[in-house]
Amino acid sequence: MTREPNPVKRLIKVLGPGLITGASDDDPSGIATYAQAGARYGYALLWVTLVTLPMMSAVQYICAKIGLVTGRGLAGALREHYPRAILYPTVIAMIVANTINAGADIGAVAAAVNLIAPIPTLALVIPVSAGILALQIFGSYQLIARVFRWLALALLAYIAAALFARPNVADVLAGTLIPTIRLEPQYIAMIVALLGTTISPYLFFWQASHEVEQEMDIGRKKLWQRQGASKSELKYALWDTLAGMFFSQIVAYFIMLATGATLFTHGQTNIGSAVDAAQALRPVAGDASAVLLSIGLIGAGVLAVPILTGSAAYGVSEAFGWKFGLDRPPTAAPQFYGVIVAATLVGMAINFVGINPIDALVITSVINGMLAPPLLVLVMVVSNDRKVMGARTNGRLLNVMGWLTAAVMGVAALALIATTLIG
Repeated sequence: MTREPNPVKRLIKVLGPGLITGASDDDPSGIATYAQAGARYGYALLWVTLVTLPMMSAVQYICAKIGLVTGRGLAGALREHYPRAILYPTVIAMIVANTINAGADIGAVAAAVNLIAPIPTLALVIPVSAGILALQIFGSYQLIARVFRWLALALLAYIAAALFARPNVADVLAGTLIPTIRLEPQYIAMIVALLGTTISPYLFFWQASHEVEQEMDIGRKKLWQRQGASKSELKYALWDTLAGMFFSQIVAYFIMLATGATLFTHGQTNIGSAVDAAQALRPVAGDASAVLLSIGLIGAGVLAVPILTGSAAYGVSEAFGWKFGLDRPPTAAPQFYGVIVAATLVGMAINFVGINPIDALVITSVINGMLAPPLLVLVMVVSNDRKVMGARTNGRLLNVMGWLTAAVMGVAALALIATTLIG
């Protein structure tokens, strides 16, 4: 990469974990949450995307640094340097959140297929789960990520949908630049859901572990070969992370804008199904809006579910010192793949308890919003520990952004609890 003279080509070459993380951040739970926010509150929450972009970029870059410098994932760094009493509750909380999130995403993929083929959604849950597992276990993850990352680009149709709906520019600018706060439980819950689906705990683990996977892929199989990171490696990781987070938030912004300009303005303020969410695309896609949304949801879901179950497997494997890696065959890392299978099956089973798929997706975002603050504190402690990071601890700007993010997430979670109890 350093020998590539063309800066554009060099940027394309460095895009990897950060871009995949950003794309997976717009998973079905994120799409549903953004669509609900736009349908329910119009443009009032557009400002959240501007606030979260620098915060999520800082956090994900810090996680990338931990992986690059230590040669371990986040759970591995915690295992090596901190008591098990900190490690195990962290990993357990992450597994619970990831499993629920994976289950909701599986249900969303099934609902998306139902929009194209007249097959009952519940009848599709098991085949969808089996298909994702088969791809994850027997296929190359890099191939899966490439194919479905392109499919997820269908979500960029929300940009066209927002423009075709001709929103009031003054109202859009006001919603984007002027933060609106309402001390109502539902409104606070939506802010927490937006923060939780954007700054998600599973992404912390995934980013660090995927950096390790990338290093192993280029031949750094031994821990001592992976430890330490040059300024160039960190610079390229920063570019990769910024590109991924920018893509993630552009999609989020225009989903809220499109649903605000279409559903909210026509009084359809509550999205209860994937069909409802598809209505926001009618200005640009007409009768094909359901097909377009289905392609985007299927691509986003099939990309996100392996990342959710995979990050859980990384965390558990590193916590217990097991062999791990998506490029290893199942026989070489049986416990790692066992966690993936178990998380997928439990997530699949969640779909049969009678929860509305769209509600389940938003609920998982709220759960992530509640779990993120303590995990962010751990990330900041690890990244500032010289025993772990050596000379590569955070600079002043990263520390300001990282601790600010932890504080904002914590205040939002406490505000949800307080307004709910008072309400």
